[in-house]
Amino acid sequence: MQVRVFKDAQAVAKAAAMIFAAQLAEKSDSVLGLATGSTPVETYRKMIELYNEGQMDFSKVKSYNLDEYVGLGPEHECSYRYFMQEQLFNHINIRPENTFVPSGVADNLDQVGLAYDEAVRAAGGVDLQLLGIGNNGHIGFNEPDDHFTSATHVVNLTESTIKANTRFFKSESEVPRQAISMGVGTIMSARKILLLALGEAKAQAVRDTVKGHITPRVPASVLQLHPNAIILLDEAAASKL
Repeated sequence: MQVRVFKDAQAVAKAAAMIFAAQLAEKSDSVLGLATGSTPVETYRKMIELYNEGQMDFSKVKSYNLDEYVGLGPEHECSYRYFMQEQLFNHINIRPENTFVPSGVADNLDQVGLAYDEAVRAAGGVDLQLLGIGNNGHIGFNEPDDHFTSATHVVNLTESTIKANTRFFKSESEVPRQAISMGVGTIMSARKILLLALGEAKAQAVRDTVKGHITPRVPASVLQLHPNAIILLDEAAASKL
């Protein structure tokens, strides 16, 4: 596990975008694992800038997002499909048919999970997986639990996650109580993992991830076992290391 600390969120985003640019320079048909939430927004902006400058080409890329809210269709402005369109896909030359977000509105979500994992495997696996981290140490929507869940699955969101995500909705009551998320096994199968953490609110989760015991009570701690995991932090997120 590599840990790199930068002065601020802008510097983290620039470094993250350059890692993605290097990945595509090395392998133009890379499979990218993408994340949502506020943390990666600036990274996506930097990636769009690099694309506009001719330094990134997404024409051969496939992308697989970590998760989606149960009950929100792709046109819902709080869905993660909508987020990805607005924050990245609409601004680069990635082919729409090569962008994948798990469905949160299918009749059989268990089957969605099985099919999603199979699609990732059929694509050759994820080359570079982007992650954020929750205040409670979750990655994707893999919440603290008594065990690690390997496959893409439906998750009951914790109260802390619901409260943290209320800022994206009109009220807490509108936040879905479930999501479908890549499991820890799917995430760990990526050849390279890039985790971003910003702000003092993430400092304890970062410390537990980097220096704590490997435990499903802190899902991100499993990254200690990954052979090629990189953590990019601003100074505030690194303040407890």
